[in-house]
Amino acid sequence: MQDKQQKDGQKRGGQISGVQVLFAAILGIGLILAINFSARIADSQPLQAAYNSVHDEIDRLKQDQAKLTAERDYVLSDAYVAAWARSNGKMVLPGEVLVVPVPSGSAVEATPEAQVSLQDVHTAPDQAQPWVLWWQIFFDSPPPNFSGTNAGGN
Repeated sequence: MQDKQQKDGQKRGGQISGVQVLFAAILGIGLILAINFSARIADSQPLQAAYNSVHDEIDRLKQDQAKLTAERDYVLSDAYVAAWARSNGKMVLPGEVLVVPVPSGSAVEATPEAQVSLQDVHTAPDQAQPWVLWWQIFFDSPPPNFSGTNAGGN
């Protein structure tokens, strides 16, 4: 009986069973998958950091956009025009009096307002003479100046 047990022990020690091969294959595949997944996780970390930074920047820009939109809406409102007219424009509503504080201890003289005559205001551009326009069209150069030259040929 001992001889038979020794033979069975030698037989089992030298041969690999099907279960052992299957276990080794499963272990190998599992190891390959674990290495592949860990490499993918390591590769995705910089991408995740870049995604988070871009997402944070988008949130910050949306907040800036909301502030600018609110400011634009306020600037387009009548309340802003009235506030600007009172503060920077130094304007008053009918029935109000504009008070400008003057520092004490210094003599301040009133500045007279300049009188503007509407006759002095020139709003239209000077009209060129027709021959000047024709000269520029045909010769593509400025016209000669006849008023400053001596026509007598001295």
